[in-house]
Amino acid sequence: MSDEEIELGVTRQGLLDAAGEVFAEQGFRAATVREICRRAEANVAAVNYHFGDKERLYAEVLQHTHRYAMQNVPSAAVTGATAQDRLRGFVFAMLSGLLTEGRPAWHAKLMMREMAEPTGMLDRIVEDSIRPRFMMVKSIVQDLLGGRGTDDELRRCAWSIVGQCFFYRFGYPVLKRLHPPLKYEDAEIQKIADHIASFSLCAIKEMAAKRKRQS
Repeated sequence: MSDEEIELGVTRQGLLDAAGEVFAEQGFRAATVREICRRAEANVAAVNYHFGDKERLYAEVLQHTHRYAMQNVPSAAVTGATAQDRLRGFVFAMLSGLLTEGRPAWHAKLMMREMAEPTGMLDRIVEDSIRPRFMMVKSIVQDLLGGRGTDDELRRCAWSIVGQCFFYRFGYPVLKRLHPPLKYEDAEIQKIADHIASFSLCAIKEMAAKRKRQS
């Protein structure tokens, strides 16, 4: 790789990082290319050169952010694993991506902004990444219910499981004030994952038992 190619790569990554910060702080509509380039210490024309326009830059930043968080979260069933193990594995992988403290602070802010002020990119992320994982969680719940769950039951159970994971990310500012020692270190993430999985499994087990009592 030539020095010029290395320099272009550094500039491109600098724009992505600066854009993530600006979009997270100001939102897509209020953010300006000029401010992004100022923070990246790049020429204003650099955004057009590397990405085409602000919209495509935003799309790249948002996709990068979501890929980073979901990179280890399975989107298909693990062959040979029990439903309980598949659920525990899913929850731990999702929490690891969401809570690992090495990720830039603007990642979570940006995703919160996108959900509060959706752009067309949210549709793409849902279809390309979120829906396959949502369907997988529904299939895990269906297995736990012995194949007898209704679509409404499966959907609500899947939302509850995923919602608990997101709560620990987006609720962190409040949780930290309620419990100042809280830090998302590996051991704590494992404990949270075990709690969410066990809590969810108990609820699903009770649903199955109630269905059996009523039959």
